[in-house]
Amino acid sequence: MNNIHNLHGLDLSFFHRIDINLYPLFIAIYEQKSISNAASSLNITQSAASHALQRLRQQLEDDVFIRVGNKMSATPFAEQIYPTVKQALLTIQNISQQKHVFDPTSLKNLKIAVHDEIEPIILPRLAQHFQNLNLDLQFVSMKLDRKHIMTDLATQQLDFVIDLEQYLSPKITFDHLVTDEFVICSQLKEVDLASYISGRHIGVSSRRTGALLEDIYLNQHQKISRNVFMRCQNYSTALQVLGAQADAILTMPRMILQHLSYSHEICLHSLPFEITNIKMGMFWHEDLRDNLRHQFLRHEIIKLFQ
Repeated sequence: MNNIHNLHGLDLSFFHRIDINLYPLFIAIYEQKSISNAASSLNITQSAASHALQRLRQQLEDDVFIRVGNKMSATPFAEQIYPTVKQALLTIQNISQQKHVFDPTSLKNLKIAVHDEIEPIILPRLAQHFQNLNLDLQFVSMKLDRKHIMTDLATQQLDFVIDLEQYLSPKITFDHLVTDEFVICSQLKEVDLASYISGRHIGVSSRRTGALLEDIYLNQHQKISRNVFMRCQNYSTALQVLGAQADAILTMPRMILQHLSYSHEICLHSLPFEITNIKMGMFWHEDLRDNLRHQFLRHEIIKLFQ
């Protein structure tokens, strides 16, 4: 196998025989394991990407990627050169941008992943903000998949992930955007600690199993075990059920409640105990810290929610 670190000085005459433009495609296919996804991220057709891959194979004298099932799998040589190629492209990108002033009108799209319940809070404000800047952006909001956050950000399938504050990786940065609090919804006229503990609770989660959001926060400070008689997928459904259940209790984020309709029979109560506020913000990949496009987007989004 070739040793990519065994270099013998820069041979300028060598470069007329290679096409450096093929290497962003190499990175895109390596990270996304798909020619069609790589083509989309580079704004070229799948046919153009396939032809470029053939030229790259000829240039490197290696298959580089082999189709395994529905994915493109890297060869051992591709695995070996990936870190060096990516660092070289980052270096070239940073050099080329040093004296550039970013032109916001060059923005084409903004891709985020956000939970269904949070989307009505985030997306309208984003759209209005960038419209006020006279920017013609295509907004792409995708369903939040927490298992793939790091991969989607690293491969630039997403610009940002909007989610609850948590530690993911040294390479993933979190910027706080909003703080929210839990509120109790119920037809009960009063909800004290005793009635909360003994009450019949509705829980909301799109997952089949696992702790409910409010229980995660409850268990941080209060060791309260609740009787959850119903677990549904969204807060809108939970509020409809609440309207027909006179003694039921729903604990939910206040900000989400403000975007939903519910029966006038339902009363809002503060929690009868102390609990940590909910912190929500955007996650992004450290590799894009110095990227001018990404810097502009980060600055505008943070400014919007401050």
